[in-house]
Amino acid sequence: MKRRPSGTAVAVILVSGVLGSVAAGDVVTLTGGAAVHGTVIKRNEHTVWLDVGPRVLAFDVDDIVEIEFDTTESIDPVETDSLFHTARNLPELDPREQAKRVGAAVIKISTPGGLGSGVIIDEAGHAITNAHVIQGETSLRATVWFPQPDGTLKRTVIEDVEIVAVNNHIDLALIAIPLPASSDRFSYALLERQETIEIGQTVFAIGNPLGLERSLSQGVISATQRSFDGLTYIQTDAAVNPGNSGGPLFNTRGEVVGITNMGILLGEGLNFAIPARYVKDFLRNREAFAYAKDNPNSGHRYHQPPRRRRYGVAPALKDGADRPR
Repeated sequence: MKRRPSGTAVAVILVSGVLGSVAAGDVVTLTGGAAVHGTVIKRNEHTVWLDVGPRVLAFDVDDIVEIEFDTTESIDPVETDSLFHTARNLPELDPREQAKRVGAAVIKISTPGGLGSGVIIDEAGHAITNAHVIQGETSLRATVWFPQPDGTLKRTVIEDVEIVAVNNHIDLALIAIPLPASSDRFSYALLERQETIEIGQTVFAIGNPLGLERSLSQGVISATQRSFDGLTYIQTDAAVNPGNSGGPLFNTRGEVVGITNMGILLGEGLNFAIPARYVKDFLRNREAFAYAKDNPNSGHRYHQPPRRRRYGVAPALKDGADRPR
């Protein structure tokens, strides 16, 4: 009985006669060491399609070691909106590859009372985390990973992190990290441009669960709008543990679709993230939630309204039509 060759083997056989005629462009390096040149025309978390001239080849992502993209091609410009950035037509890649591209934007936030995660959203060092991560604290320290020319990441601990704005109602906080003299800019992550999340969509979280730095967990979106206390959250089965709070939830385009903030105790795979639309609104209206060191209660705080004592229309709201004649 003949054994059917693997997808990688078939692909290498097919391109062996045409590699010499294909101009250098994107390069797909396979597990066997072969490098296939062409143009990546489609990608998802499972498969990469490569146009090599006379044929289009499909590769399983498990058979790919690395994809090197041709940077001479035009790239859609990044759009800026009130501290955060978005972009169009981002490529879909599996979480392993996306983590290499966006992982440097994820940080660890340490306080005297504990630790959490966060994500840098612009070159200047503004970052988003959960309000409960920094609640009651004024001394913050951030651990940041800066990409190096050799492809490694340099771990750097930065003191004197500033609290810019806090919204306790939706559990978000904006902080500013000073840039070290040894670096020229921060790596940042893009926010989802339009909310297109769907049930079953692959997502992944990067954070620092229990202090285990730069841990990645993968899962799917279980519900797009799970309601709690008047707010809606993204429900996911991607693992989220103490220390993940404030970290980003990414889609396969490398966009931040949510900020992880809670899980149900003793619930298997019941974890939640604050949708990116709340993050955008918070950033656009951050002046309303500006933090003042001398007044930790500054900004708008939404308290629970008093309960009704009696039902019906309140006397102050009655007009003449409601009065007895």
